[in-house]
Amino acid sequence: MVKFLKPNKAVILLQGRYAGCKAMIVRSFNEGTNDTPYGHCLVAGIKKCPSKVIHKDSAKKTTKKSRVKAFVKLVNFQHLMPTRYTLDVDLKDVVAVDSLQSKDKKVIAAKETKKRLEERFKTGKNRWFFTKLRF
Repeated sequence: MVKFLKPNKAVILLQGRYAGCKAMIVRSFNEGTNDTPYGHCLVAGIKKCPSKVIHKDSAKKTTKKSRVKAFVKLVNFQHLMPTRYTLDVDLKDVVAVDSLQSKDKKVIAAKETKKRLEERFKTGKNRWFFTKLRF
């Protein structure tokens, strides 16, 4: 079987709290682990997309509108819909499985993810990932 759920692949979550949100795969576990015996992925995604910025907005308003809210989560393969897009944001050094063990580590990982995704948004690349999903 071909493994197409590879790192940096953009996916849409289908179930749970973040259903309908876009995320990217940080690491995939095809065989599962002892505590989760099914195939799953570690994903980092966007809770809230940035708003539309217009030309006449002030600098303060522009920075506020271009904010991103991020999350980090382990998700079952069954609850993901892969897309054709990939992101070239490196989150492997920031987000790891052990960062989900405690609340403090998870918050730190989410904040660093937020910072890197905002930088990516400001460069203007991967526009599809930062738009609201219309359905």
